Order: sequence, then structure tokens, then C-alpha cells
Amino acid sequence: MKQNKLPVYMILFLSLWRFYKKMIPVDIIKKYYQAGSELYEILLAHSFSVADKALYIAQLHPEMNLDKTFIYEAAILHDIGIFRTNAPDIYCFGTFPYICHGFLGSNLLKEEGLPRHALVCERHTGTGVSQADIIERNLPVPQRDMLPVSLEEQLICFADKFFSKTRLEKEKPMDKVRKGLSKHGKESVNRFDNWCKIFLG
Repeated sequence: MKQNKLPVYMILFLSLWRFYKKMIPVDIIKKYYQAGSELYEILLAHSFSVADKALYIAQLHPEMNLDKTFIYEAAILHDIGIFRTNAPDIYCFGTFPYICHGFLGSNLLKEEGLPRHALVCERHTGTGVSQADIIERNLPVPQRDMLPVSLEEQLICFADKFFSKTRLEKEKPMDKVRKGLSKHGKESVNRFDNWCKIFLG
């Protein structure tokens, strides 16, 4: 029995459409956030700061052969889940604790057909969270390792630590980043210090 085949032009169109869809991360954000709202502006300002820093560092390391397109897209999308959390200071009026925003965003991006980007969402909280740490601290997230693995994941997570959503576009100094991470244990600070060596030399 003969299989029905799509015409070549249709295959090309679908391929370009999928590519185009992935290349416009802000369009994905607009599906879940009202353009122009306080939260939308906060999210974009923070995300672009993270993307700029991550891409700047990536340019310093041609030897790493980092996927810069992916870094840009995933950095813009890494916090997409915050609207489902309860963080009124940044206009988030959801029901989940803020620490849940990573896996919530990951679920959204999986539904959008972006599983690789979803991993960045899930693994960027702090310097990542191990399954053992989740269990020990009784965190309200799925009990699995949520640690950045690829260099791109690590770089976005690293860049994210320098920017908050309450003091937009103002980069935190190293000592302030370390102080904030120290609340989550020595392991978290050690990961950050290791990234300083890898990415900043």
C-alpha cells in the first residue's frame, strides 16, 4: 500500500515554521503574559539581562563551541513559569511557592515542543538543586535531580545569578551573589565558584 507523502514545498514550509517558532521566544511568552503588563515588563527586562550576559560570556569562549542561538532562546524563556507562583512583589499572583517556577516553566515548554529549553527552566533555580537536597529540605518540587548539565544550561544558570527581578538591569557584584547562594548551603556556592573559573577564568 502506497504511503501518502507531503509535497516538498509543504515539508519545507513546516520545517521553516518550526524553526521560526523556536526563534521567537517572546511570542511564546506572550501566550502566557499580557504584553505591557508590569509582570511582562519585569520578566522581559530580567530575561534580556541574563541573555546579554550569557551571550557575552559565550563570545569569550569560542573553544567551547556553545550553541548561542539556543542560549539566547533559553535565557529569554528560563523564567516563563513565574506567573503561576505567589510573588506579589513582582506582580505574580499564582498559587505555587516561587521555588516551583522552574519545573512549572519546564512543563509549559514541554507542551510547546521545546524539551531542551524546558531543561533550562527546571535546572536554573539557585545553582541547581539535587534530589538529595530536595528530599532533605522537603522542597515542594518533584523529587529528582534538577542540576544544570550541559555547558549551555550551566552558563544560563550562572548568568541568571547576577540579576534579580526587583532591581532590574542592575548587575549584582560577586560577593552579593555568593552571600545569597550561601543561604542554600556550601555546595551551591562551590558550584558558583567553579563556574567563575570555567566562564570568567
